[in-house]
Amino acid sequence: MKWENIDSQVCSVARALSIVGERWTLLIIRDAFKGTRRFDEFYRNLGVTRHRLAERLAGLVDAGVMTRVPYCDRPVRYEYRLTRMGLGLYPVLMTLGNWGDAWLDKGQGPPTEYWHAGCGNLAKPVLSCSECGESLRPEEVSARSGPIMQTFIESLLEAGATVPPEAALPAAAAEFSALQAKQKSE
Repeated sequence: MKWENIDSQVCSVARALSIVGERWTLLIIRDAFKGTRRFDEFYRNLGVTRHRLAERLAGLVDAGVMTRVPYCDRPVRYEYRLTRMGLGLYPVLMTLGNWGDAWLDKGQGPPTEYWHAGCGNLAKPVLSCSECGESLRPEEVSARSGPIMQTFIESLLEAGATVPPEAALPAAAAEFSALQAKQKSE
C-alpha cells in the first residue's frame, strides 16, 4: 500500500497518520498550542520552507485540524487556529513529548516542563483507563476487533476465506472495502 492511500486502511492509527504523520505537521501543531497563529511566525519558528509550510497548513485546514481566520483586510491575511479536532491532539503531543523526555534527553532533562494550574504542581501526562482511572500499561491492555473489523472478519469466514494475521487486518480490510465499492459501481 502506498503512503498516499494510508487513510484507506481500517485502522485508527493509519487514518490519524494520514493527517499528522508528516514530520513537520506535529511541529506546526505544537507551535499552534504555544500560541503561534500567523504564517510568518510558523516560518520563523520552524525553519521549514515556505512552500512546505503552506502545503502543510493547507492540509491541516482541509482535514479540519485548523481553520483560517482573517486578521487583516488590506491585503487579506489569515491566521491559523486549532479547531476542536486540532485541540484533540493535545494528549498526543503531551505523551510524545514525555516519551522524548524519558528516552532522548541525553541526560540534560526535559526542555519544557508543564505546570498544572489546578493543583499547582509540575505534571507529566499519564495514560489511564476511562473506566477505573488506573494507569494503562502495555502488558495489561489487549486489543480486540471493533465493530467494523469484526464485520470484515465475519464476511471472510462466511466466504470460507482465511482471516489474515492481526497486523495485516487493516490493509486487508481496506482492499476488501475498495473491491466492494468497485463491484457496487459496476
